[in-house]
Amino acid sequence: MSTIPPLFEDLFDDAAVFPPGNLPVAEAVPAHHAHRSAWYAEAVGPLLCGAGRLDELAAAAAATTAAGGGAPVLRVGLVLPGGSAELGPALAAASPFEVAGVELATRDAREAVAALDLLLPTHIPAAVELPRELLRGDALDEVLDVLVDSPYRAKFRTGGVVAGAFPDEDELAGFLTGCAQRGLPYKCTAGLHHAVRHTDPATGFEHHGFLNVLLAARETDRAAAAELLAERSGDVLAKAVRELTEHQVTVIRNSFTAFGTCSITEPLADLVALDLVSPGTGPSPTPQEDR
Repeated sequence: MSTIPPLFEDLFDDAAVFPPGNLPVAEAVPAHHAHRSAWYAEAVGPLLCGAGRLDELAAAAAATTAAGGGAPVLRVGLVLPGGSAELGPALAAASPFEVAGVELATRDAREAVAALDLLLPTHIPAAVELPRELLRGDALDEVLDVLVDSPYRAKFRTGGVVAGAFPDEDELAGFLTGCAQRGLPYKCTAGLHHAVRHTDPATGFEHHGFLNVLLAARETDRAAAAELLAERSGDVLAKAVRELTEHQVTVIRNSFTAFGTCSITEPLADLVALDLVSPGTGPSPTPQEDR
């Protein structure tokens, strides 16, 4: 029996090499293999890597395999901040890996969809990210309408290394409900290291909680979604999670497919603390293990 409930399966994409974690690639590869063999493996998605670091990743993977006497083929999510021009070269450079997905940043959703249609093998999923400043008002509806007519997910940035990178509850609710109204799946990235909405004591940044986002994912009413995103009580959120039906869990995860986190152990530790996940064999995760 899995120790990971369906609500959390494949939820945490491993963004260890990205800020603010910035784990060296040579350390991120063996750490990812360790996550994939741990009791919480079913919660862990692919290792995310930027297009410009794939050669470095290939060298690290080869060194890890040689040192360990063999290792599974690395599942990699390709992150393409440079847009469609990076797609072809990145797919070629990723030949040593199992490509689990592509995340393409763009300023033109139609152009991105056309490039993906042309170059991406049909078995590889993709997500399209536009800058938040291009998703205001009617522009958000236009972008989501382009993506809903394609095979691709949306991607939304929920944080970063500056305060302005964090959308407020209403902005995020607008994106979530826009996707929910269309049946459009999406992933999120950055700022969701913890389960519950909180103010970071070191930076003062307002972080969304991934439990808040999961619960808001099934809402089609913007005000209701914003209310869930604003909730700061872990007990309230955990109770709401326990009351979800199997159908509701399916609806939520068909919408909110994953998020990138530079720490796998921080979100797992939160779920353990909230008694939403029971550790299997091996030590319980602690935030320090990824650092």
